[in-house]
Amino acid sequence: MSAVDEALAANRTYSWLFSSGGLAAPPERRLVVLTCMDARIDVLPALGLRLGQAHVLRNAGGLVTDDVVRSLVLSQRRLGTREILVMAHTSCGLQDLDEAALHHEVVAATGQRPALLFGAFTDLDEVVRTGVDRLRCTPALPHRDAIRGAVFDVATGRVREVT
Repeated sequence: MSAVDEALAANRTYSWLFSSGGLAAPPERRLVVLTCMDARIDVLPALGLRLGQAHVLRNAGGLVTDDVVRSLVLSQRRLGTREILVMAHTSCGLQDLDEAALHHEVVAATGQRPALLFGAFTDLDEVVRTGVDRLRCTPALPHRDAIRGAVFDVATGRVREVT
């Protein structure tokens, strides 16, 4: 049985127990958390949140990409969020990634050079600051004054704020 088959089978049990409790689409705490897709980060309990209290956006590295900005504009303008937490993490696969080597690997496997950047970085705090700064300079976001950054430690589960 594949991992997807197992997940779909598990959902049959979950759906019997599921109750949204009448949750509304806008998150109760008016919060959005942007973080990495890393499977070691269980966002809601790590931040003391429950289902329905925050939007959670995830991508490789927790990077502020054009698509993240699109989602944040919709979250703020249509679903009433007011605060954003950009949260990177320790031991991220993008930290110190050899971007050129990965491009070469894709070209060797496919014969085509990918028309994208993977987002490699060296300084964890700096990538958080850069993301926060980009969002604070995005006029389409009406609540740019409530954007903060943090780093999740995958060894301890602790979150420290990046200033």
